[in-house]
Amino acid sequence: MTKAVILTVLLAGLIVFGTSAPAWGAQLDSRINPNNDESPFKIGYLKTVFVEYPNGGVLYDTLAGSEWKTSGEADATNPDVQKLMIQLNEGIQQDGSQARISDLNVLYEFQLKGRNLQTSIDYRVILEGTISNYVITEDSQKKLVDLGWRGLSTKSPVEIDGVEINIPLDILQTEEPILYNTFVNTEAESVLNRELINADFILEQPLTNWHFLFDPTGINADASTFGLDDEIAGFVVSSWTMGESSIREGRQVERVFEAEVMADQHYTVRSVQSTDTANLFLIGFGALDVLDGIEIAGVTPTPPEDYMTTSTGDFPVLIIYGMAGMAAIAGIGFFIVSSRSMKKQAVGQQGIDPSNLVGYQTSASSGGYQTNRGEAQLKSDADYNQTRSVYEESAEVSPQETVPEQTTPSTTEEAACGCAASAEIGTECDCAMHGSCLCDATCNCGADICKEHVREMS
Repeated sequence: MTKAVILTVLLAGLIVFGTSAPAWGAQLDSRINPNNDESPFKIGYLKTVFVEYPNGGVLYDTLAGSEWKTSGEADATNPDVQKLMIQLNEGIQQDGSQARISDLNVLYEFQLKGRNLQTSIDYRVILEGTISNYVITEDSQKKLVDLGWRGLSTKSPVEIDGVEINIPLDILQTEEPILYNTFVNTEAESVLNRELINADFILEQPLTNWHFLFDPTGINADASTFGLDDEIAGFVVSSWTMGESSIREGRQVERVFEAEVMADQHYTVRSVQSTDTANLFLIGFGALDVLDGIEIAGVTPTPPEDYMTTSTGDFPVLIIYGMAGMAAIAGIGFFIVSSRSMKKQAVGQQGIDPSNLVGYQTSASSGGYQTNRGEAQLKSDADYNQTRSVYEESAEVSPQETVPEQTTPSTTEEAACGCAASAEIGTECDCAMHGSCLCDATCNCGADICKEHVREMS
C-alpha cells in the first residue's frame, strides 16, 4: 500500500513538471552559421512585479485605477546601446567565451495597471543583434564553435535615453514617486533591485541536458521551400532546445521573490520571473564537447555514417521503431482475439423457442363486450416445470390458500353470460352483488336473481 502511494505521488509530480508551460523569463534564439563571420541572435527578458494592498491605504489611493506605459527603441548608433554592448561583452568574457556582440538593437516596454486589490507592473526588454568571433579553430574536416556566450547578463544599471531598463525599482522613481518612497530602504527594495537582464540559467544548464535534433532537409536542392537559405545547401541543421521541466533536464520553477512592507498599511511586494528557454540552431552537424571549461560544438557538413539520434541525444531510432512495431502487433492480436470471441457467441433466437409456446385466452365477457387478452404458455408441462416461477411454487405449498370449487358451464353459450366470469372462479355472482341481472334466457347461472330474471323472460 505504501509503495503504491509513493509511486502515485511520483507519477503526479512527473505529470505536473512535464506538462507545465509558463511564460518564459529569458528566451534566447540564435542561428549560427560557422561559414560566416557573424550570426544573428535575439533574446527577451520578462518580469512582473505585483504590489498588493488588501487593506487599502495610500498606495490604493495612488495606484487603483491608474494605468501607464513607457516604451522605446534604440540601435547601435546610440551611445547608451554601445555602453550596454560593452557590459554584455564583459560578462561573456568573464564566462570564458571568446565570442563578442558586434551589433545590438534594444527594445523596452514597461506597463503599469492598477486594480482594486493589487497593481501589476510588467517589464519587457528585447535585445536583437549579431554575435561574432565564435569560431575557435577550423580545418578541412570540421570547425570548433564556441557556445559559451549564451548567458547574456549584466548586473549594472542600464539607461537608454534616460530610462533605466535593468533595475525595476529605478523606473518607479520617475513614474510613481509615492510608490518608490514607500519601498526604498525596506525589504521590498532588495526584491525590486534584482536585475532584469539576466540569462545565467541558460548558461548554467549544460548543453548535454538540452534536447538535440538534426534536420537533413538542408541538403535538398529546394531547401528554400522549407524556409532555409540557399547558402546552407549541402549541410544539415543541428538544434539544441532548453526549457523542459523533467527529471533529465531538472526541475524548472518560477523565480519568485516576496517582501512585506508595513507603512500606513500592510503591503506585499512580489517579483515573478518564469523559467528560461533557449533555442540554438547550428548549420552543420554539431557534436558537443568541452574545451578549457567552455562548451563547444565540433561541426561537420554531414553527420557521421550510420548516425541516427532522437531528442535525447543517444537513444537509437531503431529502438523507437521496434517499440512502435510491438505496439502494432499487440493491437492486431487484440483484434484477432476479440473477433474469435464474438464468433463463439450464439447467433439468433435466445431463450424459449416460440414454436414451443401456445396461446390461451384469459378474458371473459361482461355484458355486451369481450376483450382479447391472453397469455402464452409452454406446450410441454415438463418444460414448464423446469422454468416455472418460484412464486408459483411458494403459492402451491401455502397452507392458508384453498383451491376454490369451479363451476363448469353446461353449454358454450354461458360464455355470453355477464355473471359467468364470477361463477367460474367460485365467487358470488356479480348480478347478485349489483342487485340486477345482465344475463339472457340461455344463462344457467345459479344465482337466484338470474333465475328469476330468466323465468320472467320465459
